[in-house]
Amino acid sequence: MSLSDFFTPVDVEKIIPAKGYYTSQLGSKIEYFSVDFPDLEQKTDMAIVGVQEDRNAINNAGCALGPDYIREKLYRLNEGNYNTKIVDLGNIRQGATITDTYIALKTVVNELVKKNIIPVILGGGQDLTYAQYLAYETLEQKVDLVIIDSGFDLDDDDNSADTIETTSASYLNKIFLHEPNYLFNFSNLGYQTYFISQESLRVMDKLYFDAHRLGVLSGDITVAEPVIRNASMISFDIGAIRSADAVGNANAGPNGFYGEEACQAARYAGFNDKLSSIGFYEFNPAYDNNGQTALLVAQMVWYFIDGVYNRKKDFPLNPKSQYLIYKTSLKHGEHEVVFVKSKKTDRWWMQVPYPTGGSKNERFHLVPCQYEDYKTAVSGEMPDLWWRTYQKLN
Repeated sequence: MSLSDFFTPVDVEKIIPAKGYYTSQLGSKIEYFSVDFPDLEQKTDMAIVGVQEDRNAINNAGCALGPDYIREKLYRLNEGNYNTKIVDLGNIRQGATITDTYIALKTVVNELVKKNIIPVILGGGQDLTYAQYLAYETLEQKVDLVIIDSGFDLDDDDNSADTIETTSASYLNKIFLHEPNYLFNFSNLGYQTYFISQESLRVMDKLYFDAHRLGVLSGDITVAEPVIRNASMISFDIGAIRSADAVGNANAGPNGFYGEEACQAARYAGFNDKLSSIGFYEFNPAYDNNGQTALLVAQMVWYFIDGVYNRKKDFPLNPKSQYLIYKTSLKHGEHEVVFVKSKKTDRWWMQVPYPTGGSKNERFHLVPCQYEDYKTAVSGEMPDLWWRTYQKLN
């Protein structure tokens, strides 16, 4: 089966203005599927994938129509100072069952990642994150998953992966309980405590997963950069943005990230050399005001693209001459904590040793961190990130 079998073409009459685009606009740069399906054997960096599926989007019916509204705004934005190699594959057909849609998205993402093409998924409900995750099952690599969301999409009332329905409110259960387990780390950015049960917080703590409150990140989104830099895949719920900036979501609330913070987070995602797929979910044009939310999501995609084309390729330690090594001793001398800093970007990583018998090929795991983690270690205290990572390696 060809990938083109999963897609319907871009609706040219709906998306593209009669006068066409200026040569500087992305609409004249992106090769979109209207008649002929793009040739993915040609040099391609990213592929836009719309998914018109909202059957399991809780309280947000209508978000299946979102992809075309985002495209309309995205195509009008100007290309940055680089030559984009982007294709738009169109929209994945809604399957006879929602499972069919999941299988289609899983297959598409898997094939694109294997070709070193980054899928930029435009949803659709956030339950599609489960299909995005399943695409990694045959790639033989651990997944670091980052979700940007105001809540944890966990079903607290059920423990069986077989009986939990995959919805935008429960898909994390399906990911956590999936066998085989290839999830190494999960991080949430932007949760709001009143939306979270204490049991869910205990689950996160027990699994040594990371959860970062909105209040910690709001006003200083740079705190999120190391978390985003560690992601293999990202899922962004548009409901994590405050309603004043993104009203196009039936679950939008008064608090959340500002629009510019969402764009900065998307740019951090693009900078991440390790990231191989990203999804923007839950935008619902039925609730949008004058296309404001569609334009914001399009700008987020633009910032992601901008980040990708400005990647520094500085993941340590090759060559070693481009990095500074800092060694610190804790108060009681039980551990030496080693930090790595890139001379090119001033970004930091922390070495966490594998336990005995952990890894046959590597002695330590490198985890992105902040300068503040280094200062904590210099003061003689163990950074919390080091400890949590060490427990996961166990």
